[in-house]
Amino acid sequence: MTAANGDRLRFIATALQDPLAQPLLVALADEYAERYGGEPARYLAWLVDSPDGEFAEPNGGMLIGVVDGEPVTGGAFCRFDAETAELKRIWTHRAHRRRGYATALLAALESQIAARGYTRVYLITGDRQPEAEELYQATGYTRLAEPLPARGPVFPVAFLKTLQRERT
Repeated sequence: MTAANGDRLRFIATALQDPLAQPLLVALADEYAERYGGEPARYLAWLVDSPDGEFAEPNGGMLIGVVDGEPVTGGAFCRFDAETAELKRIWTHRAHRRRGYATALLAALESQIAARGYTRVYLITGDRQPEAEELYQATGYTRLAEPLPARGPVFPVAFLKTLQRERT
């Protein structure tokens, strides 16, 4: 897959504990600590604390986007309900932003989500992540009006997207 700037981006299906995912999770924890306060180790523990198989087939998945062998973007999904998948751990390394990688990641994840039979995608982001909100709105997600309760220093912002069925 080629991203907007012509770099070669390819996605690798992986697990949350895979060494390929670790650099992105560590950097994501650092960014959460910057934006919301607290220690990166606390965020990292939260990011990797998932039930076994949550992001694995048949109900979920995880993709890491690499360029020249370096992980630059990644994300996962899991079952939210019978019709809906939930996106989680969506992130692009700050040194690789504004290159189309996050948009390509969402498209790749949505393709896997649709292949698993889900018709909707739900996600939550934090109120101090305006770039994420912009990305989701630009890629067809609708911000839900119902406010969610605060989770510590984070005020969650929810989005939903209905996937288009492929025409045969």
